[in-house]
Amino acid sequence: QLVESGGGLVQAGGSLRLSCAASGFTFAGKPRGWFRQVPGKQPEGISCINSRDGSTYYKDSVKGRFTISSDNVKNILYLQMDSLKPEDTAIYFCAAAGMYCTHYAIDGWDYRGQGTQVTVSS
Repeated sequence: QLVESGGGLVQAGGSLRLSCAASGFTFAGKPRGWFRQVPGKQPEGISCINSRDGSTYYKDSVKGRFTISSDNVKNILYLQMDSLKPEDTAIYFCAAAGMYCTHYAIDGWDYRGQGTQVTVSS
């Protein structure tokens, strides 16, 4: 089970830190990442950690503003979001395993959380 927290309402230019706590399995050794979804659209992968070498990847639109990290002791995945923009408004959810996590694409999952709402006002 994956449970996200940390979403909320923030003004443009502000910051939020999302957390994703895992229970029943461990993040270590699995690709894991963050996706977001707006109504009427498919989820888009925005950041992930590759299980093979720990490399991190970001969607171009969040590169330089978002930072993904993982605490394998606490079994928590984080997403630090800075310089937020109104277009970042979405439901954000974490996912793990069965994921394509490379420079070219972030896609797929075996496990995902319910998501947390992030709203950025202009």
